[in-house]
Amino acid sequence: MRFLLLGILCLLGLGVTSLFIGVSDVSIASLWASGPESRSVQILLSSRIPRTLAVILAGASMAIAGLVMQMIVRNRFVEPSTIGTVESASLGFLTVTLLAPDWPITAKMLVAAIFALAGTALFLRILRLVPLRDPLLVPLIGLMLAGVIGAVTTFFAYRFNMLASLLAWSMGDFSGILRGRYELLWIGFVGMVLAWVAADRFTVAGLGQNLTTSLGLNYNAVVSLGLIIVAVVTACVVVTVGMVPFLGLIVPNVVSLLIGDNMRRSVPWVAIGGACFVLACDIFGRLVRAPYEIPISIVVGVIGSGVFIYLLLRKPYDAR
Repeated sequence: MRFLLLGILCLLGLGVTSLFIGVSDVSIASLWASGPESRSVQILLSSRIPRTLAVILAGASMAIAGLVMQMIVRNRFVEPSTIGTVESASLGFLTVTLLAPDWPITAKMLVAAIFALAGTALFLRILRLVPLRDPLLVPLIGLMLAGVIGAVTTFFAYRFNMLASLLAWSMGDFSGILRGRYELLWIGFVGMVLAWVAADRFTVAGLGQNLTTSLGLNYNAVVSLGLIIVAVVTACVVVTVGMVPFLGLIVPNVVSLLIGDNMRRSVPWVAIGGACFVLACDIFGRLVRAPYEIPISIVVGVIGSGVFIYLLLRKPYDAR
């Protein structure tokens, strides 16, 4: 409990730091000396606070989505960006943008979630058809599927002159977050709560279908719930801020090394760790080339790819 409180204090510290980093002058002194209608207060309310909340919600929800996916597939190398879920959500968002551009953003998010769910289900179906003698084959199959779906998405984006929009969706970036443009991420928070409520069921499902059934649980229902949570969270993040690669891979693996595989115990740690990690990367991206920014997907991608390579180089049984 003491270390969990330290994690919460770390999250609060990073969150407060994020509020006062940026091109515009927003400081405690300027806020104290100005009125409620001043520029500093308006920037804080309309940009800095929404951005910080968006970073926290996106980081925590994507980390939880990765944890749920790893429990379902029983492999430490999987997460939404390595099995085609993110690419499927992008394909769905592109499809609904082309066919129904006037639909509200919530409806587009639902379509993206349906595509993400279909892509994830296709990945699980392929796993059932392929004999897996090595856990390294699982992420390999996922990356190949993600490449195919990404190629199809790029083809249609090129065909209909939407490559610029696709690049914006695929490049995770919080610089455009304002009040009124991040609220979909609260749906991801609801997904985190559902994952915590069903944590014991996901833990049992991670033991395999036969053992889950023998313990009286409906394995298919638990897996379906997990897929829905992963798909909805991924769609919310992709539609709002774009792709944040490898986040669901790094944090759950680090937490698993520290406290084990009990999901009930891991969920708070994974959520706080994901939020802190993305906040730290976002602050770094804003400071290293100030007043310009490095997109969050680049910072997280560089760190995440290094961790992914490290995990791949470990002994095969460590991935299970």
